[in-house]
Amino acid sequence: MKKRKNDTAIYCLGGLGEVGKNSYCIEHEDTILLVDAGVKFAGDDSLPGIDYVIPDYKYLKDNNDKLKGLLITHGHEDHIGGIAFLIKTLKLDVIYAPQLAASLIRKKLAEKKITNIKIIQFDNNSIFKFDKIKVSFFKQTHSIPDAYGIVFNTPNGTIVTTGDYKFDLTPVGDMSEIQKMATIGKNGVDLLMSDSTNSEVPGFTMSEADVSESINDIFRNTQHRLIIATFASNVFRVQQIIQAAQKFHRKVIVFGRSMENIIDVARQSGIIKARDDLFVKPNIGLTLPLNQILILCTGSQGEPLAALSRIANGSHKFIKIIPNDTVVFSSSPIPGNALSINHIINKLAKAGANVITKSILNSIHTSGHASQGEQKLMLQLMTPKYFFPVHGEYRMLKAHAKTAQQVGIPSENSFILANGDVLLLRKHQVFNGDRVQSDDIYVDGNDISGLSTKVIRDRVHLANNGLVAIMVAIDAKNNKLVSRPQVISRGFVYMKENTELISDTQNLAEQTMKKILKQNPNFKIIKESLKNSIGSFLYQKTYRNPIIIPLIINKPEE
Repeated sequence: MKKRKNDTAIYCLGGLGEVGKNSYCIEHEDTILLVDAGVKFAGDDSLPGIDYVIPDYKYLKDNNDKLKGLLITHGHEDHIGGIAFLIKTLKLDVIYAPQLAASLIRKKLAEKKITNIKIIQFDNNSIFKFDKIKVSFFKQTHSIPDAYGIVFNTPNGTIVTTGDYKFDLTPVGDMSEIQKMATIGKNGVDLLMSDSTNSEVPGFTMSEADVSESINDIFRNTQHRLIIATFASNVFRVQQIIQAAQKFHRKVIVFGRSMENIIDVARQSGIIKARDDLFVKPNIGLTLPLNQILILCTGSQGEPLAALSRIANGSHKFIKIIPNDTVVFSSSPIPGNALSINHIINKLAKAGANVITKSILNSIHTSGHASQGEQKLMLQLMTPKYFFPVHGEYRMLKAHAKTAQQVGIPSENSFILANGDVLLLRKHQVFNGDRVQSDDIYVDGNDISGLSTKVIRDRVHLANNGLVAIMVAIDAKNNKLVSRPQVISRGFVYMKENTELISDTQNLAEQTMKKILKQNPNFKIIKESLKNSIGSFLYQKTYRNPIIIPLIINKPEE
């Protein structure tokens, strides 16, 4: 369906077909509202050397005059981690965020020396008007405080995005505003956008209160030094661990920059309440009796440079494992990380540590995302006419759409889309529209300009096939070879064991050069000829395609 002037457009620059990179847009006439600006962590070998993946913001840049603000649902990196990249790409005047997310964003922007952005804090009573769109909010329970869903009242109908959520009847923080959601649903929701992360998990997500009891049991039963690794972003879990340390008279030593940052911001915001003397520096804390020490650290996913990995490897500056240490993984493995985590667990066990992970015997972790039972409840509360599952890989989106059918939403009213696909809301009806640009941008280190897809392809190609360099010395003035070409292999074949292949490659390079030099070529033609002939020859011999790099050296004039 072609977009008309008065249509309301809904599209995602990230967050569809993936977990992370959440960036959703609501556009009506001359107004674009961006919901969240997250990153996706690379996490596997398919993106060598890449730290983050962010959306391509080209469409927003091309329509910068329409962008009226960025609305943040909560403070997790997959929702706020891309803000600095966004600001470097286009002009953004104001960010609307709840208290904790606002504090985390200020800290993040200060580190990047970005100080010219206005941040407006909101709560569940806030209402903002952007031309013809009215925006309001409702509280959600998640693994971090100050998580919100957002309601958009547009001239064409009501759009609701749930943000990340779960229904926890005994939460550590605020409970979801179930009655308010029911009222929103009663007033009429045309399109619901809802978190799909746990859409394949049946039943209801375990309460955070159950985790609190298990953590207290571990503190109660541990007689030696205690080391707990968890996600720094799981603020409620960090809060529970610190409260247990206070209750059982253990001093807290914090390792990991992200953990230090989140504790600092959460204490300043009043979310984590703890005495200053509870936290001690490593040089003091590690001299205390073992049963008075808690080490709280990052690295629950086996990240190579995280604190727990360095502790397990024996390379940490301050701490080494002592027999009878208890190490707790208060997290579940993210898909793809299981091997790394098992590697760390084995090293810890060999060093004499008692390792506790989530199992049927304990409840030391629970998700912050809704399972199928809670997703059904959300759908029943909102009673949307149309459903748009977001924040999930394709199979998760598909499972969420199936759940929606079970509660009465017709299959034709659910939309499983890809990043860039556009939905059009027109007089309370939803149609498929055209696409907007939505490529991935790869971020290496602090480079916020992004890396092209070709660079990633080259890195993967090098990792899988290696390279072959052909060094050729020529007399360009007389179009003659000065010496026999030299061949160097790196990551392709071991040269000492493949002397015949290397010699044949040199002979082919020499023949190619003699033939091409008769045509009075330029350097570009010489390089392309060498790439084509050598590349084809090596594939026939090895069935591999190394990167061919010709190096042409011209004899200087006397």
